Amino acid sequence: MKKKITEHIIKEIEPGSIAAELELEPGDVVLSVNDQKIEDVFDYHYLINDEYLTMQVRKADGEEWELEIEKEFEEDLGIIFESSLMDEYRSCRNHCIFCFIDQMPKGMRETLYFKDDDSRLSFLQGNYVTLTNMSDHDIDRIIRYHLEPINISFHTMNPKLRCEMLRNRFAGDIFPKVQRLADAGIEMNGQIVLCRGINDGEELNDSIRKLTAYLPYLRSVSVVPVGLTKHRDGLYPLEAFTKEDAAEVIDLIEEWQKTIYANYGLHFIHASDEWYIMAGRPLPEAERYDGYLQLENGVGMMRLLYEEVEEALQMEAPAADGFSAANENGTNRSGSIVPRTVSVATGKLAGPFLRELCGRIGERYPYVHVNVYEIRNDFFGEMITVSGLITGADLISQLKSCDLGEKLLLPCSMLRSGEQVFLDDVSVGDLENALQISVRIVESDGHDLVNAILAV
Repeated sequence: MKKKITEHIIKEIEPGSIAAELELEPGDVVLSVNDQKIEDVFDYHYLINDEYLTMQVRKADGEEWELEIEKEFEEDLGIIFESSLMDEYRSCRNHCIFCFIDQMPKGMRETLYFKDDDSRLSFLQGNYVTLTNMSDHDIDRIIRYHLEPINISFHTMNPKLRCEMLRNRFAGDIFPKVQRLADAGIEMNGQIVLCRGINDGEELNDSIRKLTAYLPYLRSVSVVPVGLTKHRDGLYPLEAFTKEDAAEVIDLIEEWQKTIYANYGLHFIHASDEWYIMAGRPLPEAERYDGYLQLENGVGMMRLLYEEVEEALQMEAPAADGFSAANENGTNRSGSIVPRTVSVATGKLAGPFLRELCGRIGERYPYVHVNVYEIRNDFFGEMITVSGLITGADLISQLKSCDLGEKLLLPCSMLRSGEQVFLDDVSVGDLENALQISVRIVESDGHDLVNAILAV
């Protein structure tokens, strides 16, 4: 079947960009670069890197322009396309026994049910892909354009077990592709979603051993526990990990870290923060995260937040110093300091850790009291404890009778990327109206957390 040709329609032009100078406009269609047809974003980014290039464009009235462009090497043109991939998104061909999308309730917005498994999103946005729908042509282009890093969902290095876990008879065929990427020097990261009694224990040990063969180009591998919602009727029977299980996973991973670090100077295999909290163990030191390569998988996120908060607390803080001159009602001579209360809402996983951090902030800035509220996930079920899956409805129902003080702080992970909307389509404005309080969204940065708490 002949592949459908996607038109590369311009959505926006960045002000002051090369494209703006060329008088390109939304609605224009890019036809070719350097007389080469563009398949997708891979081709486009590679072809526009040149210092001298030609571009053929079709204007809205049908007129075709041929533009000669001179620019700095790798300088962007400032074009934003209607599709970030410049092609149709590739959906997942697997039916994984642990798939989170299969565990979502019905009636949510349609886009939440789309299962992407697109290597181009791995390059552009850091998504993890299984490689099961990648052809040799796709691998050729990654190598030719040297696109990296590519983030790969391994789950197991046992081909037969991988077929069973992904319920795809071709899922065990990816390892020659991975080897080609490693041989070409393409940087990769990996992940393993661990399922109790399936790919843990000796299977995990064997997977780690085999994954080390891709070092140093496979820079890191994260191990995360499977997420289980309450909406699992008719799905593969999976069990939650226990505290004892978490301790065993950590022990295995840390033993491998010692061996790998001695040989490669990398810790390579990492347990997500959830394992340490589940096991009741202290987080690893910052140095053991190898530069935090897997933050999006919850690996080192809490350690980095702690380090950033401590750094912010060491910085000069005129407001805190001024408190020493405050009178009994908490107002200093200039009237700039007023004792106040703010609130932070988070998932149950990060709750105790965030409460400790806010206590440290309170010690340094005694005029601010911080309430930390752990939100129970009634929408997906109590076994889902991460902040990123908290809904607006759960926030409203559990906070409506709480003392929230002057404002409510929420982590940006609770919102749909680039929007002010929660997973259940409740908006930040809806939440403010329901709770009658100002809401501030906090970036995943310790400095922003401290600033948000202190800001009047």
